Amino acid sequence: PVLRALSYLGFSAPTPIQALALPSAIRDNMDVLGAAETGSGKTLAFAIPMIHSVLQWQKSNSSTATNDSVSGESHQHHDETRWEDEDEAEKLIHQQVEDSGDEDDASFTPGCVKVLENFEFDCGDETHTVGSHKKRPLLGLVLTPTRELAVQVKHHIDAVAKFTGIKTAILVGGMAAQKQERVLNRKPEIVIATPGRLWELVKERHPHLSNLRQLRCLVIDEADRMVEKGHFLELSQLLEILNDSQYNPQRQTFVFSATLTLVHQTPSRVLQKKNAKKMDKKTKLELLMEKVGIKGKPKVIDLTRKEATVETLTETRIHCNTDEKDYYLYYFLLQYPGRTMVFANSIDCVKRLSSLLTILNCDPLPLHANMHQKQRLKNLERFAERESCVLLTTDVAAHGLDIPNVQHVIHYQVPRTSELYVHRSGRTARATNEGLSLLLIGPDDLINFRKIYKTLEKSEELPFFPVETKCMTSIKERMNLARQIEKAEFFNSRAKQHDSWLQQAAEALEVDLDDDMFMGRKASEQEESQKQKMLKGMKKQLKHMLSQPLFKVLMKTKYPTQSGKLPQTSVGISESALSTVSKQQAKKKKSMKLN
Repeated sequence: PVLRALSYLGFSAPTPIQALALPSAIRDNMDVLGAAETGSGKTLAFAIPMIHSVLQWQKSNSSTATNDSVSGESHQHHDETRWEDEDEAEKLIHQQVEDSGDEDDASFTPGCVKVLENFEFDCGDETHTVGSHKKRPLLGLVLTPTRELAVQVKHHIDAVAKFTGIKTAILVGGMAAQKQERVLNRKPEIVIATPGRLWELVKERHPHLSNLRQLRCLVIDEADRMVEKGHFLELSQLLEILNDSQYNPQRQTFVFSATLTLVHQTPSRVLQKKNAKKMDKKTKLELLMEKVGIKGKPKVIDLTRKEATVETLTETRIHCNTDEKDYYLYYFLLQYPGRTMVFANSIDCVKRLSSLLTILNCDPLPLHANMHQKQRLKNLERFAERESCVLLTTDVAAHGLDIPNVQHVIHYQVPRTSELYVHRSGRTARATNEGLSLLLIGPDDLINFRKIYKTLEKSEELPFFPVETKCMTSIKERMNLARQIEKAEFFNSRAKQHDSWLQQAAEALEVDLDDDMFMGRKASEQEESQKQKMLKGMKKQLKHMLSQPLFKVLMKTKYPTQSGKLPQTSVGISESALSTVSKQQAKKKKSMKLN
C-alpha cells in the first residue's frame, strides 16, 4: 500500500537521504540520525519506516483485530460520520482560536493551506467497536518545534498512508483542548505534536497517552532547535518518561535536521578552562543521542555540505548603516518583484516594517507569534496565491516549512546563530530550484555575521549585491516621507488607546481627570485640525511620488529619437536578482583575469 501511494504521488525514485535511511530503518530496524540540506525529503525518510512499523504491528495482531469488512449500512454511517468530522474540523480551523504566543506559534506553510481547508483528522472509524479501539495503541509519535510544521508533517504522512487505513492525529496549540481530546479518543496509531500541547495532555492522563513506553517509533524533527538549551522544557520532561528503564526495547528513534552536524568553534577563553572539551561532530552527536535516549549504535547519515547551505542558493550581502536598511529593502522589493520572505529578529521590527511597507503600497503580509492563528492562515493563503508578494516574519517561520516557490530570502537583521541562517536561507532554493539570500548587515550585525561566516567555513567571501545608485535618491525621499507618516500615525493611535483606557478607568472610579493627564495633553480642536491637515498633506505628497516611475531605461545612444519613435521611460523589470548577481560575478572574474 505504501508503494502504491508513492506511485500515486508520482515519486519514482528516492532522494539521497531516503535511499540511505530506508534500508537501515526498515530492513535492519536501526535508529537513524539524519542531517541533510533543506528541501531534501527528510520527512518521508522517517514517515515510510514509521508506517511500515505500524503495518507490521497490525499484521502480528491481526488474529485479534476487528474485521474491516462492514455492511453497506455501516459504510453509509462511516461516510456520514466522516463528513461531520470534516465540517467540524473546518469550523475548528477558521474559528477565533486561543493563541499561546510561544514558539509553537510559528507561521503556517502555504503548501498545507489547502489541506487545512479540507482538514481530515482521520482519527478513527466510528464503525469500530469500543473493544477494537482498546486494541489500537499509540505506536508512532512525531515531535516538531512548531504547530505549522506539525500540520505539514501530518499532510505528508497521510499522503503516504493513503491506502493503509492508518489513523493520524495532530496535537498543537491554538486548537481547543476538548476537541483534541475527542480526536485522541478515536485512538490514532500515529500522533504528530508540539511538545507543549502534548505534555499538557500527558499531565491530564489521557488514556491514549497513558502508556508512551509502548511506542514503536519516536521522531524528533528539526532536532537541533528542539534540544537547544533553554527551549522546550516540556520536551525534556517527555524524554524522561520515554527513556526510563521500562521503555519498549524494540522502539526506533529518528532524529532529523538540516544542521544536525553543524559545529560552532569553541571560544578560546572556554578552551583555556580546566577540563574544557573542544566540540566536534562526534561529540555533538553523542550529546544529542544521550538527550534523546538513543542506545546502541545508530545509523548516522550526513549529507550536508561543508557550507551547510545548498549549492543552488546564491548568497549575497549589503553593508549599510542601520537606518539605511529600510532603503535597501524597499529598493530590492521594487526592483525584483517575486515571492520574497523578509526575516527579522523581533516582532516589533516586523510590525514596524509592515506599517512602513503598507504606507508605500507594497502590501506586505506579516507573520509572527502574537498574531491569531486565523489571521496567520489568511496571510499564508494570500502568500501562496500571489506571484509577487512579500512575507515579513520572525524566526518561527524558519524551521522546516516547505513554502512553495520562494525566490528570495532577505535577512533584514542578521540571525543570531548559524543554524538560524541555514534554516532561514533554506526557505528558498528547495528541491534543486534556484534561490537568492540577501544579508543586510549593519554595524550591530557584524559580530553575528563574522560568527556565521566562521562556523560555516566559507571558502570565498560573500559577493556584494549590486545596487543601482542612481535611483537611491528617490527611494530615500519616499522612505523618509513614509517614516514621518508612520511615526505620526503610530503616535496618534497610541495616544487614542491610552486616553480611551484612562477615560474608561476614570468613569469606573467616578473621578474627574485633568487635561494634562492625557497623553501629550489634550490638544485644542485647532491644533488637532492642523495635525490632521499636515498628515493629509504628507500622504498626498507620497501618493504623487509613488505615481512617478522610479527605474528609467538607460539610453544606449545620444539620440533618443534615432529609431523614429520616442522610447518608453518606465521599464517592466525582466532581469531577476539572480541574473544581476551572476552578471556582476562574471564581470569581476573577467577584470581579475585582465589584471
